[in-house]
Amino acid sequence: MLRIHNSLTGKKEELKPIRPGEIGMYVCGDTVYDFCHIGHARSKVAFDVVRRYLAWSGYRVRFVRNITDIDDKIIRRAAELGEPIDTFTARFIDAMHEDYDRLGILRPDAEPRATQHVPGMIALTRTLIEKGHAYVAADGDVMYSVSSFEPYGKLSGKRLADLRAGARIEVDDAKRDPLDFVLWKRAKPGEPSWDSPWGPGRPGWHIECSAMSHELLGTQFDIHGGGLDLKFPHHENEIAQSCAASGDRFAHLWMHNGFVNVDDEKMSKSLGNFFTIRTVLDSGHVRHPEVLRFFLLSSHYRGPINYSLDQIEQADAALGRLYTALRDCPRPASPAASSEPGDATRRFREAMDDDFNTPEALAVLQSLASELNRAGVACDTASRSRLAAELGALGQVLGVLALEPAEWFRLGVGGVSAALPAAEVEALIEARRQARKAKDFRRSDEIRDQLAAAGVILEDKPGGVTQWRYR
Repeated sequence: MLRIHNSLTGKKEELKPIRPGEIGMYVCGDTVYDFCHIGHARSKVAFDVVRRYLAWSGYRVRFVRNITDIDDKIIRRAAELGEPIDTFTARFIDAMHEDYDRLGILRPDAEPRATQHVPGMIALTRTLIEKGHAYVAADGDVMYSVSSFEPYGKLSGKRLADLRAGARIEVDDAKRDPLDFVLWKRAKPGEPSWDSPWGPGRPGWHIECSAMSHELLGTQFDIHGGGLDLKFPHHENEIAQSCAASGDRFAHLWMHNGFVNVDDEKMSKSLGNFFTIRTVLDSGHVRHPEVLRFFLLSSHYRGPINYSLDQIEQADAALGRLYTALRDCPRPASPAASSEPGDATRRFREAMDDDFNTPEALAVLQSLASELNRAGVACDTASRSRLAAELGALGQVLGVLALEPAEWFRLGVGGVSAALPAAEVEALIEARRQARKAKDFRRSDEIRDQLAAAGVILEDKPGGVTQWRYR
């Protein structure tokens, strides 16, 4: 029984699909005005694993993740660079896909862009006006009336009275209430705009996700996810808009991932500890993108995670132990070819059924790797193949262990080979084998030392086989 922590109730609840065997899932995507950072990676990897696990568990998952391709930051940044907005956003959308592909994050089933769904946003805004939940302000903007929605604050646990007491005093005669938020923004000179019943303008940020999720998943669906920073006001406002317009429940379960800290401090540009995904992956400290993914899964998705080079090195070592266990084992062509699941699969499922407990799931993989190592040559080939298949299949549910072990061990730091390319390493190993065959052990040792100086570690196995890896 899969139980998920529902941010709306603060409790773990059993997943009960609206439609048996099907899951509709919406995750807030990126505002594409810059390169994606490791906070984005944390969220996208977390929900990628949720999606993978649901599919592995037999559900038909429809996964939607939006793109915000129009907002104040985009308009301002494109203007600073003197670049057309559509060209500017297309460039960063391509970069986003490249970064997420490197991390093994599956593409969504639908990836709506805000600019492609403006008619739906206009229609939703009109409905809210007609139902008395929105109004046209004196300055031409369309505002949502927060006080018209009695349950406002139920997701974040905030009360309107407390919010008003803490609100900044601003000169804004157009708003009826300082907490009211914009649904439709009147166009300013030089900004992109769309025609609407209230004149040229563009949608506010919050209305985007409500309209796109309605169009692609319906007025109620199973899971809505996003970062903890979106819980208030963005997700709170989504609930207010969506429920007021449709009368439906909207998302049944709300999931929020925790923040990323860097060396025990909150990641921010002002502190100079702000890292993009590509900066981290190309820094020379990460052997392969799987290492960053493994690190992100090493903490529970709801809690904070601390990024540091020490943590990355620990993730590299832990992932390396899994690949080491698989190194000498025959593996099936695909996970489907594996035999009946064993005790490790049961324990893996128990961990993931408990609100996607990936740290415990990774511990199961490490335990299975240890069992595989203990089996060694004393275990028959069929049994070792079964254990290896189980380890590989479970790893793929988490999006790791996608490489062949030999490929993993021939990666240098940053995924780049060390001083010697693989072909030269193989040639030197063959020369060393011939030297040993001729009992020229001095030459054999010289070659080993030469390879060691180039960052290549040799491991001599029974039967005259020599395996190697980059340090």
